[in-house]
Amino acid sequence: MFLQFFTSLRDAQVPVTLREYLTLMEALDADLADYTVENFYYLSRASLVKDERNLDKFDRVFGSVFKGLESLLDAMEKAEIPEEWLKKLAEKYLTEEEKKQIEAMGWDKLMETLKKRLEEQKGRHQGGSKWIGTAGTSPFGAHGYNPEGVRIGQEKNRNNRAVKVWDKREFKDLDGNVELGIRNIKVALRRLRKFARTGAPDELDLDTTIRETANHGYLDVHMRPERRNAVKLLVFFDIGGSMDAHIEQVEELFSAAKSEFKHMEYFYFHNCLYEGVWKQNKRRFTDRTPTWDVLHKYPHDYKVVFVGDASMSPYEIMVPGGSVEHVNEEPGSIWLDRIIRTYPHAVWLNPVQQKHWDYSESTTIIKRIFTNRMYPITIEGLEAAMKELTH
Repeated sequence: MFLQFFTSLRDAQVPVTLREYLTLMEALDADLADYTVENFYYLSRASLVKDERNLDKFDRVFGSVFKGLESLLDAMEKAEIPEEWLKKLAEKYLTEEEKKQIEAMGWDKLMETLKKRLEEQKGRHQGGSKWIGTAGTSPFGAHGYNPEGVRIGQEKNRNNRAVKVWDKREFKDLDGNVELGIRNIKVALRRLRKFARTGAPDELDLDTTIRETANHGYLDVHMRPERRNAVKLLVFFDIGGSMDAHIEQVEELFSAAKSEFKHMEYFYFHNCLYEGVWKQNKRRFTDRTPTWDVLHKYPHDYKVVFVGDASMSPYEIMVPGGSVEHVNEEPGSIWLDRIIRTYPHAVWLNPVQQKHWDYSESTTIIKRIFTNRMYPITIEGLEAAMKELTH
């Protein structure tokens, strides 16, 4: 784990050297960290960071590598070969040629076959190409490969190929207070501003106060409402699954938007918009907001922004029941079309590099639904998106 920490810092472009890493290891041997994560944090930061400009990168890498550890003893235990790694040795990694030989069943046949397997299978199975189990090339199970499979009993995605996930997954809310790493995001978002003075008169109007005081010969104090950005923003965040790879970038965008827009409402969805959205991921199965209610509550003058990688099975967009987590009565494309018809000013922000969009069929579909109003989450992309929303 400590070696992973060192290599992750290098990958994050923190200029640490092998000599500094060995110095840190010597300090640990001398018990200078006293086996507490907090002491180790300050010790490693002092040993490895030479420029304060790299402190933010260091904090992010430290939080990622040592997440969930309560003491350094946990890290030292994890330095041994974990049992989970040994289990994963049973997984079968296929060549590109072998992957092409596996038949993609198609949606109807996939669901029909899964139902039949559940009726026939009596116990656990590993490997092979038919039964529900681990490894192998069966379209049902975990830790294997199939171009269109149903994932059952696997914590995270591996190949981004599952068309349905037969497990209850827990997602985390975005942190709106994260310190921005790309502060120019705020500058780009400021292109979408329309100032107005609304609300209670709680700000001193200095010019009017001076003028009226001079006219009347006595102190005549005048107040006025604060000048605020009057633009109203409605944001839909794709959360979980393949979006986990973009969580840091989206949190930065979320923080910037919260600080720039006083009238901002947001909801979460997963992969594609359906009949329900939610505000808290911990309660997404028990406290959902019907999408119809959103359409009726927020008027058409709201600017709408979708944030997601648009990476999913095309079934999730075009087919009833195609959702990866539940059986939806209407296709996701119907709900996206309703949003666009209700809110004339709507864009889709995609954290995936634009050069990779054409390799994803689902990205092409959503881009077409939004009539090419899809933009990358870059400074140039955000500026173009804000310009589109002002039209």
